[in-house]
Amino acid sequence: MTDTKGTVVAVNGNMISVEFDGTVALNEVGYVKVGEKKLKSEVIRIRGDVAQLQVFEITKGIQVGDTVEFTGDLLVVELGPGLLGQVYDGLQNPLPDLAKQAGFFLERGIYLDPLPDATRWEFTPVAKVGDTVARADTLGTVPEGSFTHRIMVPFGFLGSYKVKSIQGAGNYALSDTIAELTDEKGNVIPVTMSFKWPVKRAINCYAERLMPTETLTTKTRTIDTFFPVAKGGTYCIPGPFGAGKTVLQHTTSRNAEVDIVIIAACGERAGEVVETLKEFPELTDPRTGRSLMERTIIICNTSSMPVAAREASVYTGVTLAEYYRQMGLDVLLLADSTSRWAQALREMSGRLEEIPGEEAFPAYLESYIAAFYERAGIVRLADGSTGSVTIGGTVSPAGGNFEEPVTQATLKVVGAFHGLSRERSDARKYPAIHPLDSWSKYPSIIDSRSVSYARSFLRRGTEVEQMMKVVGEEGTSLDDFIVYLKGNFLDAVYLQQNSFDPVDAAVSTERQYYLFKFILTVLGTSFDFADKDAARSWFNKIRMLFIDYNYAEWKSDSFRKIENEIRGSLEEMSKGIDPEAEKMIGLVHAQAGTAE
Repeated sequence: MTDTKGTVVAVNGNMISVEFDGTVALNEVGYVKVGEKKLKSEVIRIRGDVAQLQVFEITKGIQVGDTVEFTGDLLVVELGPGLLGQVYDGLQNPLPDLAKQAGFFLERGIYLDPLPDATRWEFTPVAKVGDTVARADTLGTVPEGSFTHRIMVPFGFLGSYKVKSIQGAGNYALSDTIAELTDEKGNVIPVTMSFKWPVKRAINCYAERLMPTETLTTKTRTIDTFFPVAKGGTYCIPGPFGAGKTVLQHTTSRNAEVDIVIIAACGERAGEVVETLKEFPELTDPRTGRSLMERTIIICNTSSMPVAAREASVYTGVTLAEYYRQMGLDVLLLADSTSRWAQALREMSGRLEEIPGEEAFPAYLESYIAAFYERAGIVRLADGSTGSVTIGGTVSPAGGNFEEPVTQATLKVVGAFHGLSRERSDARKYPAIHPLDSWSKYPSIIDSRSVSYARSFLRRGTEVEQMMKVVGEEGTSLDDFIVYLKGNFLDAVYLQQNSFDPVDAAVSTERQYYLFKFILTVLGTSFDFADKDAARSWFNKIRMLFIDYNYAEWKSDSFRKIENEIRGSLEEMSKGIDPEAEKMIGLVHAQAGTAE
């Protein structure tokens, strides 16, 4: 706490204007005194000797003349062992502990330590006395769940340091000094197992930033095959309410091949957040067989909580993700929903009386969104290992209008677009990712030429469907009608996936290769149908068999039995296979062999 103090001269919703005497910095934390309570706030603009602060609490009771104490510190999070499995609010207060202390309704002005000092950790030293170290270098390790948590030189340390002393192996609390470092001027600096870092400053303690090229397997066929996400990449999921954004995020967080999952509920509806909090401790991690919460951090700031904390929750989440990336781990950050964060920015911009941009959003909306997604990436660390942060953000455009500013600003910076369709969700086609509107710049697990070949049937099938709405089915040729049926078949048996089926919810890369080759065979086959009714009847039968095929255990007797039945029916109606399809099947087969 510094000696700088101020006086409230104006109150405008959750923003206060404070006249101060001394030195104040942008993003500095201040506490406004309301009776016996101190409410946390952040400086968002300075004009002369007046600072505007956004208050992270309900501002009821704040009056002109109230005192504000400035801390001299920026808005920070505490980094150290014990973060995994926690549920925080946007200011990194542990919500379960807050609820125990405050009761049914959370009280204002209560701020708890995010990492309790009571827990003792089994420390194993790595550095030795006399070693030269720099920021982010490993001093020792402690076990945290199934991971080895690196105790690092704090990221704010600049230059090189000598290890003067370091504790031996043993159990220590977070506040215990585990090492003493000597800087270039001879000053001795104690180091504990935890330290603080400003949330709005990216952690850049790495040797090299790499291009995201490795596909992040999510085990969702639509994403992995058609609209892939790269490890260290970015993607967005815009869609109307009820289109399945939350379920898709839950499925991804459970099955994606990453080490750590961080969910930032930055303004999502309270009911959906409560559902997340109830479900995640009950979910079994397919990688470990234990609770999924053991490698998950949840940051809650629902739409019913103070607006200003939405922004804090976004930055808190990405800072925690960067911290674990520095340990050589792969982290997935899911932000739900960035539209509510943007609405908070719009509200604060209006209170600051800034010139508005489109739909009254601030003119700097695009730069804020870009700065957030730019904190994703895959990096090479000083020891040669790599770590990554993959960011996926949902967008909730009003009425499902993808032309609104938040969606458009997001599309300019992300590498993949998973647009959810109201039409598909109403038809119960889940995941409701639109197969023609969505796109990705990242490499798929399956050869891009084969994917383009399959996608052509979706496009041509849609064109035939639109034509049939005008001229009717009788005005369509049999060949065009078969193309339409093939497009529907691909949609039903590959793009659609049952998140609640124990087998179909998560499809391995090996099975996706195998299934896609099988489907290419169907798409490339020339059929001998007498008429459209015969074609429709056969494809309906094959579609149901393929759905049962998807629900069968991989390579089980049931799986083989259904496959043989499908192949027999296919041979019975086939007049041959298109050479182009054979070529595509060969590409996938060669790629599958390489992957294996």
